Amino acid sequence: MKGIEAKEDKVIGIIGGMGPEATVDLFLKIIQNTEATTDQEHLRLLIDSNGKIPDRIEAIFNNGENPGPVMAEMARNLEKGGADLLAIACNTAHYFYSFVEKAVNIPVLHMPKLAVEQICNLYPETKKIGLLATTAAVKIGLYQNIIAGYGCEVIIPATDEQQARVQNSIYQIKAGLKAEPERTVKEVAENLILAGADVILTGCTEISMVLKEGSLSVPVIDPTIVLAKEIIALGKAK
Repeated sequence: MKGIEAKEDKVIGIIGGMGPEATVDLFLKIIQNTEATTDQEHLRLLIDSNGKIPDRIEAIFNNGENPGPVMAEMARNLEKGGADLLAIACNTAHYFYSFVEKAVNIPVLHMPKLAVEQICNLYPETKKIGLLATTAAVKIGLYQNIIAGYGCEVIIPATDEQQARVQNSIYQIKAGLKAEPERTVKEVAENLILAGADVILTGCTEISMVLKEGSLSVPVIDPTIVLAKEIIALGKAK
């Protein structure tokens, strides 16, 4: 990641819209985790919530339009608008991370890497990580490849049917539903725990909106919160 100088609060650019509510969720978590008593103590955020970005899953599975160039153009516009640091408000979209990183001359945070690093720092005895993510993210090994580098094992839903339930829940959350998908992802997560997961990683921003820390018998790591806290740590003047 490119370096960042520490002098004053940084302007944060967020590549969003994948989906829109997940982008709002990141925004809220940045606000909620910022130590501030006045408006002026909060970071300045430039958010491009672009729901017109080509579908990540279609691009990965069906040779659909590549979202990378669109994300790269968004990144360039955010940099031109004054952003000092960029974040991508979608886990699966990090498959196209290189398009964004190469398009700008400012740092681009990598949410999946930050999330796995957080697990290893907070729970160093972790051997098996249960992963709830989009079917596309599971297929491309987005998190598996990172986790393997830390010497841990990944546990994913045991059957295609179980993974399909997770993916369907993600679509339901995007459509504004919460109760039913929350029950479903919790049930699948509990199966991952029965299979030996020491930690559950919510590797999709929509799943992070319904499956919270404290809802299971093992820790739940939300990459969106991890990203929000890293944005604050790097963004606030030292």
